[in-house]
Amino acid sequence: TVKRLFNTSHSSVDSKEMKKFQLLAHKWWDEEGEYSALHSMNDIRVPFIRDTLLNMSSSYNLGSPLSGVKILDVGCGGGLLSEPLGRLGASVTGIDPLEDNIRTADQHKSFDPVLAKRIQYKSSSLEEIVEESMETFDVIVASEVVEHVADLEMFIKCCSQVLKPEGSLFITTINKTQLSYVLGIVVAEKIIGIVPEGTHEWEKFVPPEELERLLESNGFSVKTVNGMLYNPLSGSWSWMESTSVNYAVHAVKSGAQGQPSPTDALSEMESEQPSATAGTTV
Repeated sequence: TVKRLFNTSHSSVDSKEMKKFQLLAHKWWDEEGEYSALHSMNDIRVPFIRDTLLNMSSSYNLGSPLSGVKILDVGCGGGLLSEPLGRLGASVTGIDPLEDNIRTADQHKSFDPVLAKRIQYKSSSLEEIVEESMETFDVIVASEVVEHVADLEMFIKCCSQVLKPEGSLFITTINKTQLSYVLGIVVAEKIIGIVPEGTHEWEKFVPPEELERLLESNGFSVKTVNGMLYNPLSGSWSWMESTSVNYAVHAVKSGAQGQPSPTDALSEMESEQPSATAGTTV
């Protein structure tokens, strides 16, 4: 039995943030609408996740490069990131505390029979699935999520609990700088309206140094921190050195003491006869 690690009455879900997204739950798949910047972010965040994982792996599966990889998409919204990851062959679980978001994601997934098999959505907070999913996932993605949570340290702890040892965590978020206030709130929300007004609170933006500190103190090793730039004129994203506005992080959970790495475990399994109690690989 797994002990209750967190008091579920204390949640990382912020009810004020939920109300903001409730109003837009039906707009997720409008590529010209309020979420257009998230649609175009897929052009850089999906290859970032895919290529990072492939560089860590010794096996390649043409056509389905992420085949066999179990991904948890936290705060999945309408499934904008879950779907392309599913198309790459991954087995994706998308969770979001807002039922309307999950309804939208489920409906959109149903148009593609392949995705319907590879992706499952749940209306759930991260801490609600900790007990049922201890060390279950190879990868967690939390894209444009941490600047909306109520308790960031608890959120990171929960990520660690559901990740397998040596699993990868990918985060994209917004730095807490004067420039991010001007571009992320004044320009994006109030002047050109590419993001609905009130979407972000500057006080909740997270400096990369703080995020790195939280990750390192909760058993992660930070591997990459990349700056991201959105061009509202072209509607496109690009990588940049500066992390002064948007940035992406890749961190790896440390392996359990004395526990073989995934590659060691594979070699061991190949040299042994399969047993009835052996774990199955999806």
